[in-house]
Formats: sequence, structure tokens, C-alpha cells
Amino acid sequence: MKTVSRRRFLKKAGQSGLALAAGSALGRFGLAQSAPRTTRVTIDSGRQIAPIDHHLFGSFLEHLGRAIYEGIYDPKSKFADSNGFRTDVIKEVHDLGVPIVRYPGGNFVSGYHWLDGVGPKKDRPTVLDRAWNTLEPNQFGTNEFIAWTRAVGTEPLFGLNFGTASAEDAAALVEYCNVAGGTKWSNLRRSHGYEQPHNVKYWCVGNEMDGTWQIGHMEDRDYGIKASDAARQMRVIDPTIKLIACGSSGPFQPTYIEWDRTVLEECYDVVDGISLHRYFGNTEENGNDSSKYLAMNLGMDRQIEEIAAVCDTVRAHKRSNKQLFLSFDEWNVWYRARGGDFADGHGKLAPHLLEEPYNLEDAVLVGGLANSLIRHSDRVKVACLAQLVNVIAPIATNEDGILRHTIFYPYAWALKYAHGRALSVAPEGPSYQVASLGQPIESGGLSIPGFGDVQYLDVVVVHDEEKSTVTLLAMNRDLQNEQELEINWHDLTPSKVLAFETITGPDLKAGNTLADPKRVTPQTLENPAVGSRMTVKLPARSYSVLSLAV
Repeated sequence: MKTVSRRRFLKKAGQSGLALAAGSALGRFGLAQSAPRTTRVTIDSGRQIAPIDHHLFGSFLEHLGRAIYEGIYDPKSKFADSNGFRTDVIKEVHDLGVPIVRYPGGNFVSGYHWLDGVGPKKDRPTVLDRAWNTLEPNQFGTNEFIAWTRAVGTEPLFGLNFGTASAEDAAALVEYCNVAGGTKWSNLRRSHGYEQPHNVKYWCVGNEMDGTWQIGHMEDRDYGIKASDAARQMRVIDPTIKLIACGSSGPFQPTYIEWDRTVLEECYDVVDGISLHRYFGNTEENGNDSSKYLAMNLGMDRQIEEIAAVCDTVRAHKRSNKQLFLSFDEWNVWYRARGGDFADGHGKLAPHLLEEPYNLEDAVLVGGLANSLIRHSDRVKVACLAQLVNVIAPIATNEDGILRHTIFYPYAWALKYAHGRALSVAPEGPSYQVASLGQPIESGGLSIPGFGDVQYLDVVVVHDEEKSTVTLLAMNRDLQNEQELEINWHDLTPSKVLAFETITGPDLKAGNTLADPKRVTPQTLENPAVGSRMTVKLPARSYSVLSLAV
């Protein structure tokens, strides 16, 4: 990518159709008319938060809409291989380096019977999925998913049916997947053509069971007892597995916090982590306020801290030596393609459901959400962008190929650069007032009064000792002006800029489409001079990555 100045970027943006006119851009959206304001950060390699877990930037695939059928599996596609997998999607996901993928749901899993999706395809039943009112042919199931994960180089995270299925059913699936042979369910797998065990390590013990929308919705104590029973049965079969209890569906739930506490009182000793879910949006109820919207990743920070506190409270009461990890296994921007026909398949196969269009401001916020996860890498060990293909996803498909939505780019940067250790930094710089962060319940948000000062720059720092690199990931929430970031190095010496890119533009509402797939893409910025004290300028309404050799 070639380096562009702000003037040349504006010219390029206008030519490529991003355009607001230059006068409008310099007015409402302002390409840095005023002098930059400075945020200062000190980088000290000894101030470490934690090693970043390999699974921090996973993703999610559900039998929903076109995520599976026409997404990753489409035997009729010109891109299909002998398994029916789309090879263009395999390459894209492989090149991204997605470390773990949650499957098969989501709401779908609470009515899913895994036996429907194994064995000869001609014998598999076509059923009505009651979660999304779609036709499920069961041509893609457990073994196909395992084969697909191996093709893309990722790890499976299996969700378990706690809606219509039993604890015994959960244990049977573990036996089917993880026992070598000689038992009822492992021999069934072998008869299906898979002699070697799948060795699935991570398991979600149900999905959003606190939600009244969930098939088999349960009360907190009842779920905790069932989860404890299932966990014990599963661990008899494979003591090495990692089990994630079903946490609250989000802060909008009236039982938020109380659900998590009660559940963990029952199953703390037999699980390893607890799940968190959260979606964000710039809604009309929130005033379509972009400055407020770009502060919403602070809601993720708060949610992580609250659930970690609940875990530690239960730990203290139980006098346990074990600390639970957090699995933020659903997170993304999602607020347009919700409800109504967006979520009702009307009994069809692979309908277009939850196909959220994404724009520039969504990409900037997704970058901020990635920062929040990195900031809490001491507790969040698994996280999944929901979802991966077509359904609220960074990647979309049609018969001719793949589209990268705007949110693809910050996600790709997190996957590429968030390796090593997250460093503790305390940026000091200008801020603006956000009196409250609010979203209506149906948008999956929360209302938090009194957020007060929100810094324009949201910065995280990652030190990869193995590669001798330090990477800064920075969101600029200032809608009008570029912001200056002063970097002071305490004990490391930067020697070379390896990458300095940004995603920005004059139109916050600009997105990528099949007709115009590169309307919003990363731009390379001019490299700053390296030294013990560095200054970089970050464009207005942007998310940027600066990676340096040290």
C-alpha cells in the first residue's frame, strides 16, 4: 500500500466514491483543521498485563442464515472442493489465522440433536430449526465441521444443547469426539469413517439459557445444577477438556450478575470459565450519536470487570484455589439486521438472515472492542467475533466470490499483531464528555449513566519478545480532528517502523459492497522518526496500527 498524505487521501477518497465534498469533509467531519492535541503514553516492557492467549480472537459459526450453507459449505459452488467446502472461504479464513471457531450455535444449538448431523448424508433428516424458523438439512454436522477446521487450521469450540437435550447427551458427544474406540459412541464415530478421535478441548455448556427467547430457557439455579451434572459426566470421559459455563446474555438482562453468581455457586468447581456476550449499535434510541457510539467499547471493559468480580466473589466464598477465565464468545456490532424478517427464515433453507452491512464507524468501534479484549487479557482467554461468514460477519459470499466488510480490517490486525504480552499503559490526553452510554434492550445494549470523560485516543500496546516487536493499536474517537500520540520508551529502543496503517475516511457511514468492495480499506501512513521519544499523528475517526522492531 502506498503512503498517502491527508490532502492526497481526500483526493483519492473523492475519486473512489467515498466522497463528501472537500468543504463538507473539512466542515462536519473535518480533516484536521485545528492543531493536533497530544496524548502521551510510556512504554515499559516490565509493566505487563498478561500473555495474550492464542484463542483471544476466535470466531463463531452457527446454523443460521447463510453462515454454513452458502457460506462455508456449498457443494454447488464453483469454488467447492470434494467435501463441498468453499475453497475461497477456506483460504480467507486460513490467511486470517482464526485460532478457534465456536459451533454450532448460538440459539440454534438449544434445539439441535447432534445425531441428526452424523452418518451417511442420505440418511440424515431434514428438520425445522425452531430458533430461526429455517429448514435444516443436516448435510453439515460434527464431522464436517472438524474436517473444515483442519482445512483452515483452526480449533473447534463446541456448543452443547442444554435446551432440549440432557446431560447424558452432552457426555455422549464428548465420547463420540474424544474417545479412541471400544465404546458405544466412539465406535459409532469410527463406523462413520473417522477412526482417530477428534480431541475437542473446548466446550460451551449451553447458550444464553437465561434468555426467555432461548429454547429450553431455565432458571439460574436449575441451569447451574444441570451444568454441574453434565460437567462431571463429561470429565469422566475426558478429564482434559475445558468447560465454559453459560453466563448472562448481557447487561440488558434483568438477571445480569445475579444469574452468573447463582450459576457459579452450583458449578464453579467443575468448570474452567464462564461466557460473556455483547452486541453494540449506533441506534436511533441512542440519538445516532457517533461520538457516544465510539465510546461503547468502555461498556465491554466494564462488563468484563463486573463478571470477573462475580467469579472472584464466588471463588472467595468457596475458598477455591482455582481462578476462572472469561470466554467472551459472542461480540460484535449488530443493530440493523435484527428482529422481524431479518431473524425469521419462514421455513426456508439458507435464507438471508442477520446480514448486517458495516460502515467505517463500525470498523473503528470493532477496533476499540479488540483493544478492550487485549486490555483484559489477564482474564479473557477465549473470545469469538460473532460471526465469521455472511451472518453479522466480516466476510460475505456470493456465487462469484468474497466481500470483505469494513470490520474485517481491525479484526485482521488483531489476529496479526496481538501476540506476546499485553503491556499496561496509562495514556494521558484530551477527552470529551459522554454523559451516558445507552442502547435499548432489543439492541443488546445497556444504559450506564455518568461515564464522564472519555479519552479521544484509546491505545493498547503489545510486546512480542519472540519477534522483537512492539505494536500499538489506537482508536481515535475524535470525529473532527487528528490527534497526536507521543510515545515515550522506558526500556526498549525502537529501531524500525514495520507497519503504520489506518482505516479512516471522510464519511462515517461509508461501507463496502459487492459493487464497490474497496470503498473503505486501510491506508498506509507516513512512517514517523524512531527514537526514545516519538510523535505520530492519528487521523480523525480512525483505527490505526503502528508496529515497530525493538
